[in-house]
Amino acid sequence: MTCFGLCLGGKASPRHNHVVEIDEEISTIENARVYSYRELRAATEDFCPVNKIGKGGFGSVYKGRLRDGKMAAIKVLSVESKQGVKEFLTEIKVISNIEHENLVKLYGCCAEGDHRILVYNYLENNSLSQTLLGGAHSSLQFSWITRTKICIGVARGLAFLHEEVQPYIVHRDIKASNILLDKDLTPKISDFGLAKLIPADLTHVSTRVAGTLGYLAPEYAMRGQLTRKADVYSFGILLLEIVSGRCNTNKRLPIEEQYLLERAWRLFKKGELIQLVDALLGDDFDVVDACKFLKVSLLCTQVMPKSRPSMSTVVKLLTGEMQVNDEEISEPGMLSDLVSLRNQKNTSSDTLSAGSGKQVDSSSSANTTATHGTMTFTTIDDRKS
Repeated sequence: MTCFGLCLGGKASPRHNHVVEIDEEISTIENARVYSYRELRAATEDFCPVNKIGKGGFGSVYKGRLRDGKMAAIKVLSVESKQGVKEFLTEIKVISNIEHENLVKLYGCCAEGDHRILVYNYLENNSLSQTLLGGAHSSLQFSWITRTKICIGVARGLAFLHEEVQPYIVHRDIKASNILLDKDLTPKISDFGLAKLIPADLTHVSTRVAGTLGYLAPEYAMRGQLTRKADVYSFGILLLEIVSGRCNTNKRLPIEEQYLLERAWRLFKKGELIQLVDALLGDDFDVVDACKFLKVSLLCTQVMPKSRPSMSTVVKLLTGEMQVNDEEISEPGMLSDLVSLRNQKNTSSDTLSAGSGKQVDSSSSANTTATHGTMTFTTIDDRKS
């Protein structure tokens, strides 16, 4: 049966005004191969629906085989995508010049005519949001050993971005849907369209808020103050999700259990953190290690940025090179506070003004890839904790 192509052309749009700008920018990037639209169309069998492996506000992702035989994930940005020229170029610049076991690898891009396409290495097991947090939608088994491997791998990838790259990189959108898994369930941090490169001599930058509500550090969400500690906060939320096997927000649960971080804090104060461990693990986990990981997540999500550890310290805590001191754990920055802020700013809509004059969406699912530049509530979970 013949597969029909995905039409991305049509009438001229404002994006045509940026074609020259894109071409000039890409020509200065040494490690980004430029693919023709024809080549990528052939690789995906004319963007055949059976090859589609993901979809989000940015467009669609297709599996394809390149001319050299490599399998690739081909990310096609739609004309209506909220990821603009700036984000497209940022993603290419950031990821083309760095390489790490726990980061996705960019093969190249296409900026032919009105098309904007990114070509990445193909990762067989999709994202954490579609597998671990998708529950019934995945046949993968996440043992405790696998979960520890994923947590430590993501931590190492972030430590590399924060401390081994100059200028250092703040990802700004660490979340389950941006952690992809290869055939061996090795985690790869993806989606660098919102990343910020920050010179070492700056303590922070003030910027418009972009990311996903539920993972956003309070100082960043409320004041636009961005440091590496914003990523540390997001990682802490992700760590909670991986250990518990549930999304950070689940409106289907009783009110006292809807926000994962708040529940973790209550259990910590009662000395009952073990209750947060995913019931699907049964007895197949190390109790001491599980409690340690949960305590590290609380260290990462403390309301004061300076109290949060660096990502290199997080790696040492998770691997046992350093010990967690319970006395250093203070109250976390609560999602409910940000929800209250959202409600105060928008009593009649479901959006939150992000300081840039633009409104950002606040609805999402654990099973879809959220759009760039959005603050999104992750509210759908297939399993109760």
